[in-house]
Amino acid sequence: MQVTLQYATEHLDELALAADNGEEVEIARPEKPALKLIVSTVAPRPLGSGRRVLGALRGQMLVPSEQEWRKMDDELADLMTNSSIFPSE
Repeated sequence: MQVTLQYATEHLDELALAADNGEEVEIARPEKPALKLIVSTVAPRPLGSGRRVLGALRGQMLVPSEQEWRKMDDELADLMTNSSIFPSE
């Protein structure tokens, strides 16, 4: 399948699915060589190995709000003072 760069920009999800299914996807660019979308045979690096890349976990990590942090602090303090997990003796 050959598509334009504009089409590829707007329909990347479906083009990636086509490549996953073994279809050859070629992206034509004005006055430049075409690009081919292929499935990589290189296994992804496990998290925590090698160099860290700024922003690599963007969208995968949730940072609690100030209110959520305070609620967690209160729950932890309650566990430490009123729970059999941490005896007061």
